Amino acid sequence: QIQRALRSLCIPLERLHIMKGHMMQDMCKGLSRQTHAQAKVRMLPTYICSTPNGTEKGNFLVVELCQNQVRTLLVTLYGDGNMSPQMMYKIFDMPEGMMQGDGEALFDFIAQCVSQFLAETITPDTCNSEERLPLGFVFPFTCRQTQLDKAELLSWSKGFSCSGVVGKDVVQMLQSAINKQELSHVDVVALMNDTVGTMMTCCTEGRPCEIAVVADKGSNCCFMAEAYLVETAEETSGRMCVNTEWGCFGDDGTLNDILTPYDESVDEESSNPGEKRFEKLVGTLYLGEIVRHALIALTAEKAVFTGTDIAVLKEKGVFTIQHVLDIINNEDGTTDVKRVLEVLGLQPSERDCGRVQQICRAVVGRAATLHAVGLAAILSYMCQTRDMETLMVNVGVDGELYKGYSRFEEILQSVSRLLSPECLATLLPSRDGSGRGAAMVTAVALRLAAQRRAVNEVLGPLRLTRADLEKVQALMRQEMERGLGKHTNASASVRMLPTYVSHTPDGTERGDFLALDLGGTNFRVLVVRVTEEGISMASEIYVIPASIMRGTGEGLFDHIIDCIVDFQTKQNLMTQTLPLGFTFSFPCQQVGLDKALLLTWTKGFTASDCVGHDVVQLLRDAARRKQHSGLQVVALLNDTVGTMMSCGYDDPKCEIGLIVGTGTNACYMEEMKNVGTVEGDQGRMCINMEWGAFGDNGCLDHIFTHFDRVVDETTINPGKQRFEKLISGMYLGEIVRQILLVMTEKQLLFQGRVSSKLQTRNIFQTKFLSTIELNGLALRQIRTILKELELDASFEDSVLLREVCQAVSLRAAQLCAAGLAAVVEKMRENRGLDRLSISVGVDGTLYKLHPCFSQNLQKTLKDLAPNCDVSFHLSEDGSGKGAALVAAVACRTA
Repeated sequence: QIQRALRSLCIPLERLHIMKGHMMQDMCKGLSRQTHAQAKVRMLPTYICSTPNGTEKGNFLVVELCQNQVRTLLVTLYGDGNMSPQMMYKIFDMPEGMMQGDGEALFDFIAQCVSQFLAETITPDTCNSEERLPLGFVFPFTCRQTQLDKAELLSWSKGFSCSGVVGKDVVQMLQSAINKQELSHVDVVALMNDTVGTMMTCCTEGRPCEIAVVADKGSNCCFMAEAYLVETAEETSGRMCVNTEWGCFGDDGTLNDILTPYDESVDEESSNPGEKRFEKLVGTLYLGEIVRHALIALTAEKAVFTGTDIAVLKEKGVFTIQHVLDIINNEDGTTDVKRVLEVLGLQPSERDCGRVQQICRAVVGRAATLHAVGLAAILSYMCQTRDMETLMVNVGVDGELYKGYSRFEEILQSVSRLLSPECLATLLPSRDGSGRGAAMVTAVALRLAAQRRAVNEVLGPLRLTRADLEKVQALMRQEMERGLGKHTNASASVRMLPTYVSHTPDGTERGDFLALDLGGTNFRVLVVRVTEEGISMASEIYVIPASIMRGTGEGLFDHIIDCIVDFQTKQNLMTQTLPLGFTFSFPCQQVGLDKALLLTWTKGFTASDCVGHDVVQLLRDAARRKQHSGLQVVALLNDTVGTMMSCGYDDPKCEIGLIVGTGTNACYMEEMKNVGTVEGDQGRMCINMEWGAFGDNGCLDHIFTHFDRVVDETTINPGKQRFEKLISGMYLGEIVRQILLVMTEKQLLFQGRVSSKLQTRNIFQTKFLSTIELNGLALRQIRTILKELELDASFEDSVLLREVCQAVSLRAAQLCAAGLAAVVEKMRENRGLDRLSISVGVDGTLYKLHPCFSQNLQKTLKDLAPNCDVSFHLSEDGSGKGAALVAAVACRTA
């Protein structure tokens, strides 16, 4: 019978693996908004989003509601890595009956304790009487927390049943009671349970603790989860401590096959049968009871205490955890076991003592093993959700079982390692989790609040209101009108250049066309075949060396002709004269479809003797010099027009082109009667806005921040292309770098230490923004980017860096939308429509590759231009295919 009893209390390894899997499933259910209500592992958000970093300092009050006492503490932290906090405390006994009395009376009593404690401990030496005292409230009951200082009691336990508290905000109740005591300088800033405090007290400088296990009368665990997975809370960045409330694991029957008859008896006799099944297997409140029922059953089977009176064992609660621990912790024979049993009123034989000791060890060993299963589930979950191959983590441990059972730590460590071999947990003993730990929670909350204010001060100027965006939209409209006006065009910052493209494709275009694409350091030559079946292309990319970009105009255009000849030779096109469309992505004043004067170089080009000259003629002159006679240039356009045309082939409603890449620009089909810079009133013409220069006349100075001004001053064209410098990929990374420098200087990042790499211009590339803002990207990957910049980033640094990137890219998308809103509203009014339905062809790496840019742009546009239904098409090769289509449309209309 003894062997059978021991076997029933021993759980095989494969069953532990299954249980770990069930626990992980239940954790996921508890975190999901859809399934949270049904989950047995509640996974309650605590709104604690950081662990101590050792810089916390000041005086902190703590109030802890214990079994039948109130404990008050004053903890002083010195910013020394939290190594030597000073603590003063006092314990107050609760009046009889208060645990079951009126709720308001309970909170009034707690506030009186605080008042008395402060009167006795606060001296001019310990505290300035004017100083505000933050208070952390340790309230070890199940609450629904919606903020760190807002928590609604769900249910009482542990013998409490005060009226008028369930469903109420307990923080507010305590604050009201404190205010009645005229302690106006005491602010309740954080509510937590003892488990969270345990985790916090194990954090010292450079050694964060991210899990806590409490093995006490009850049992619980908390850990730092990725915030975006905690769907029941609004917070989505960084991490948040989740209070698992794992005591209810198994209430759905998943533990039924490991329950023994002794467990069933304990459950039936409890005040909540069928609930808290896991806690009743592991909590010290129940372990003595499990042993008692096992001994009653074994006596009935005549396996122990034969022929002696065991009436004492029939009494509930007689066999306590202390009795159990005294029996199992004694390795030297059974003398002490005999003494413990005799004190209880039993007359054990030598054999009885040995068997009772075996049962006690099995019950407590099982409890330690089940704690290890729960810990293993949490370790594996953290490892998976952080996308790590191995997880190294510190675990704070506290509670009667941990302190009282000599083998608890060994079992917790070895079993969790067996079940989660990919994780290495270091167990740390907690020092007064509910007191000192609560002070840490409060201190961290204040540090984060101060940091949040400082961060908001830095990022505030980048956050645009709706009114700001409406003003930008109105200014863009004003500048557009000036750019179109015959007499105001010269002084307009938005140039509104006519392109002489008067039609978009209608789908009847046919033939073979050449296209050239010059818009940066790479240059492409293409042949495009337009047939009834669709469009096919062949192309080759050629590099333009820096020496040619910055050399003479003749050298640049000779190089381009050499590339064209090379391509035509490879494609067997040297004998044919094909119409050619030339995408030239630099500001030009177009005076005909095949005649355009270069206004200024951008993107690092400075080739001489080009500005003010006809670009098509420069290409034709180079062809003549190179004796290449088969070149028929029919159209010159920029990439924005090409983008519109390439999407227009598939969607006739596409009458806007937008580029958001290294640079930014837009074009659209304007009514000829509004284009004052070109003769004629019939039909429409595509206008190349050159909106990158919007604001060069100072009209956007109000939204320029300190960071924008610094970036502008260090560019090759200070004061020029101001709008582009707020939006395009060429500058966003540099804006972020400038913000990081200021934040580091203000001690908000990287512990105030700047690496020499971060001080290098343009080292922070815009592609980093796209990577960093990917939702759910493990913050470990952000730290990898920062390592490249020789920055040793903490987890909090990574979260803040993401916020900086989001602020910069969101502003860029919103400003782009404000510009586009001005365009679509003008087109709607031009056409006298109540509602405009239109498409935009878009190109550019920022729009295509950034995870949130397109979404933010479309959302803001909808908001600013509610009477326009705008759809977006990603352009496939606007500058190549688009150039060929401009040539094709020109040939068709000719």
